[in-house]
Amino acid sequence: MSNVYPSPHPLVAHKLTRLRDKNTQPKKFRELVREIAALLAYEATADLKTVPRQVETPLAVTRGAELKEKIGLVPILRAGLGMVEGIWELMPSAEVWHIGLYRDEQTLKPVEYYNKLPIEPTVSVCLILDPMLATGGSAVATVNVMKRWGVTRIKFVAVIAAPEGIAAMQKAHPDVPIHLAAIDERLNEIGYILPGLGDAGDRQFGTG
Repeated sequence: MSNVYPSPHPLVAHKLTRLRDKNTQPKKFRELVREIAALLAYEATADLKTVPRQVETPLAVTRGAELKEKIGLVPILRAGLGMVEGIWELMPSAEVWHIGLYRDEQTLKPVEYYNKLPIEPTVSVCLILDPMLATGGSAVATVNVMKRWGVTRIKFVAVIAAPEGIAAMQKAHPDVPIHLAAIDERLNEIGYILPGLGDAGDRQFGTG
């Protein structure tokens, strides 16, 4: 799994444990998703390119750096929305573009229902956000959209993933790094991750 990066950070493990707890209420669940997303984004963006910049401090002139690449955040609706705010706090200049996909419960295949991307790409690095990488169908479909749009660098950021979803992504898009809080055991017979954390969308928005 050379392009899969489970976080080794103890804060991520601590927050993920609280996220999994069935007694965690929607407000706290949303907070934890936001916090974990920020920690994962910190790790996922460690290789971003910078350019030198001279800056004047209150005491002297010194040399610093600023980001060279324009970053886009692409949450997969609706569960991915909860990850945006935490990352935006780290990168307030990032653009946010939405891709709407839902999983057909019979076929477990993704169905696209929303896409308002402009004709030409406006970012050079794209972070695709979804709390759960389950079957991998939505992830693969979203990367397909981003590549057709012309984005040159894509990273996938999720809270948890099943081995089946990772395998699907690696088969379709071996060039896309996958950043995670944890790799879970497997999918159950209806395509949910075990042990998982339930339905991330329902638990965030109180609709379960």
